[in-house]
Parts: sequence; structure tokens; C-alpha cells
Amino acid sequence: MQFLDKENRRVILTYKNDKDIANGNHVLAIPFYKQQLLFTQHKLRGIEFPGGKREEGETSMEAIKRELFEETGAQCQKLTYIAQYEVFTKDKTPFVKDVYAIEVSRIDKKNDYLETAGPILYQRLNDIPENKRSYLIQDAAIQQCLERVKLLGLYSL
Repeated sequence: MQFLDKENRRVILTYKNDKDIANGNHVLAIPFYKQQLLFTQHKLRGIEFPGGKREEGETSMEAIKRELFEETGAQCQKLTYIAQYEVFTKDKTPFVKDVYAIEVSRIDKKNDYLETAGPILYQRLNDIPENKRSYLIQDAAIQQCLERVKLLGLYSL
């Protein structure tokens, strides 16, 4: 599916499964823990799903596990590759994000969550106060990915 993001850039979203190769240069987690969605409190943007850039020599799957732990202290129990989306940037540099649904086994307390203030749990996206939501969780691609997680039966309310 194709659409324009809030910056008027073209976005192509493709649903994936575990047989597909995850090769994005960014990763995004839609994690859930004890019947709640797990978010992180980004210090500048607000509440959003964990994610970030894939580092040199790192696989997409390694990157999402690292980002999830760095930003929330969460440990991955089950990981499902659900989607990939490409954003066509103004400078023509491809921005490709692999999206994973993640069942979390536990959340460890950390002293430092890097650019975030750590984990925060909500049952539904709409439970997050609007003034605390990052613009990223209001993105159409992320909204579609969250719907896909629900349709696949990986998370239900």
C-alpha cells in the first residue's frame, strides 16, 4: 500500500512474514507484555514504540532486540517479522524500516535508557494522552502495522 506521510513523502508499506528477508536500515518494535503494549518515553518526541537504526555488521533481528533492550530493558520472548516500509526522502536516500511484533518475556530495570526515559505500558494506543504521543505513533505506516499485529492475533485487547 502507498500513501504520503505528514511531510508529504511517499511511503510504500509491504506486509511480510518470517520467510521474507528483513533488510531495512532501520527497525521498529511493536512489543507487548502481560496484555499491554510496551512503549518508550523518548525524551524529545514523547511516547512511541521502540526502534532505531541498524548498526554496521548487525542484522535487522539483532538490531531490534538491541533497540528494544536499550530503550525499555525488555527481553524478547517471541519475535515476528510483520512488515517493511520505505520512505522516499527528499534527498533520495532510501529509508527502509523493518517492523516486528515482539512478545516480551520480562522488563529489566536499567540505570540508563539512552535517549529515552524507559518503558511505559498502555493497553491501547488511544489510552496515551494526545499531548504525550510522539508524532511517530500517529504515522499511517505505524498505525497500519499495529492493525496487522491485531489481525494476525499476536496482540488483542
